[in-house]
Amino acid sequence: MNALLIACFLILNTTLGFADDDDQPAAKQSSSAGSATIFLSAAAQTASGLQTITLTPVNHQAEFTAYGKAVNIQPLIELRHRYSLALTERNGATARFKQAEQNIKRQQDLYRDGATSKHNLQVQQAQWQTDKAQVDASGAQGEAIADEARLNWGKSLTEWALSSDSDRLNVFLSGKQTLLQITLPVNKQLAGDIQSIYVEASGNRSAAHKAELISAAPQTDTTAQGESYFFQTDGHHARPGMRVAAWIPEQDENQSGVVIPKSALIWHMEQAFVYIKTAEEQFSRRTIDQFSATADGYFVGNGINIGEQLVITGGQMLLSEEFRGQIPDEDD
Repeated sequence: MNALLIACFLILNTTLGFADDDDQPAAKQSSSAGSATIFLSAAAQTASGLQTITLTPVNHQAEFTAYGKAVNIQPLIELRHRYSLALTERNGATARFKQAEQNIKRQQDLYRDGATSKHNLQVQQAQWQTDKAQVDASGAQGEAIADEARLNWGKSLTEWALSSDSDRLNVFLSGKQTLLQITLPVNKQLAGDIQSIYVEASGNRSAAHKAELISAAPQTDTTAQGESYFFQTDGHHARPGMRVAAWIPEQDENQSGVVIPKSALIWHMEQAFVYIKTAEEQFSRRTIDQFSATADGYFVGNGINIGEQLVITGGQMLLSEEFRGQIPDEDD
């Protein structure tokens, strides 16, 4: 009989204990139109690893996205080889022409002195004309190759390829640098003071690296209709044939706001929002309507304020607590 009484006491005590746990949630939630507030104890914040940062002001250069490709410079190298051959031919033709000029002067002197025949003088004159024609032809060939290079590659790359100092082109041959052709959207232009942009093959803005402007491209990409430009970037990040995304500063579009880490942005029902710590044990959900990707996260121009405490770790937990608080008790 005593054993039965003890068992009943234990069962009753356990049942009451579970009831007490259900009546004491870790977080409490209240809401109003367009916002939600979560109450979470300091102990629960520590246990869950929740972290915040204080938002500081930043000036952000607005960007637009363009696309392009890493270019194989083999055709430009072939033009350089053709130009070198034409230059060699012209140098040889020039040397022969100079020799022909000396020979004809000597033949003219001999002819005046009666030491040679008119036929010999005429033969030398014909040779002089032939050598001069070869000089002119080799020069025209070199100019035609240079014109072809400028039509396809622009002035700067042509100068790099055809000049005697080829160090600037050798960085592409060695793989240290990769040539990019970036084509802008039809309604966009490259600001005059822009010398560098950011590019990335996977389209991840936070992983983007710098690309330096070379020149405008004389021909645009056949798949787009906007202005096209040549850039160069680190060869480790892009290889010929790869497609790349580019982030280009807008003209005169400096904005003030804050930058938030990627971990702070929470998505639910295709809506982005963050949590702000408004008191020691109180958090408020804020909707973020507009934001843009940066190397450090996302730039937000409005919706959250400088000096506020932004939740950077634990936002998903707060979301779960918020929606758990909206579920009615079975007894309601």
